[in-house]
Amino acid sequence: MSGMHAAVFEGDGRVRLARTQRPDPAPGQVRVRLYGCGVCASNLPVWAGRPWFSYPMAPGSPGHEGWGEIDEVGEGAGDWRRGDKVALLSGNAYAEYDLADVDALVRLPPGFDDRPLPGEPLACALNIWRRSDILPEHTVAVVGVGFIGALLIQLAHHAGAKVIALSRRPFALDVARACGAQVTLSTEDRYAAINAVNELTGGGCARVIEAAGEQVTLDIASAICAEGGRLVIAGYHQDGPRQVDMQQWNWRGLDVINAHERDRAVALRGLSEAMQALKDGRIDPFPLLTHRFGLGRIEDAFQALSTRPDGFLKAMVTA
Repeated sequence: MSGMHAAVFEGDGRVRLARTQRPDPAPGQVRVRLYGCGVCASNLPVWAGRPWFSYPMAPGSPGHEGWGEIDEVGEGAGDWRRGDKVALLSGNAYAEYDLADVDALVRLPPGFDDRPLPGEPLACALNIWRRSDILPEHTVAVVGVGFIGALLIQLAHHAGAKVIALSRRPFALDVARACGAQVTLSTEDRYAAINAVNELTGGGCARVIEAAGEQVTLDIASAICAEGGRLVIAGYHQDGPRQVDMQQWNWRGLDVINAHERDRAVALRGLSEAMQALKDGRIDPFPLLTHRFGLGRIEDAFQALSTRPDGFLKAMVTA
């Protein structure tokens, strides 16, 4: 009764399911019986194996998109109780149980507490949204339509902005239209896409969100941002250095925002705002959760994330 299963990453695409000790909450912590954990693209280098990581990793690491039900509370846990259904900000959620500090939790809204709800990426989307400062009169381009990009399209559409979505995948463009994008463009020919946006807008978009994390999408996003516009870097750039056209950024007077947050208080605020956005109907993540795998098939989940087969947007593993 005191054990659990957890995934152990060993590098080179190898993940094994291990039987390990169930953790006990320290003061100010709770233990969560996990229902599942989203699979984040930032974990791909960990799965593939890089020399700057140490293997084997701790059981459950680097899972950070968990949700579930509190099954044990430590001393000083405030008003948290067993049975509370929560999204948590933690780091070992590729497992059946994980620990979370009491200031790293939000309750799942009534009506949503029986649905798959990886909260951390929703928090990222709301934090990116806040930094984007999008107004109803803006034309907004979202370059890269994955899970985060699709959520941002929903938010911008609900706010009354005109949304242009750009992606290389036809399926992702279908998703963008369903999320409210009025214009969708393929990036297979980047120059055609850039010219199309600039012709449609008469010189570029007031807000451009780069949400794919690649050099080519950063180049496209830079080229379609209007003079005095705001370029928001939301994509996770993890595969090496980037080059930017600094002359272009200077000449156009762009405000360039790195929308990645490292302050846990900011992440928690984003998580709370995401739960409110769910209740308000401003986001609907459930159609975007396209692939589900049991914990014992976590390697398959990462293979799907790596290859992105047609119809793939977001994977999760369920405990």
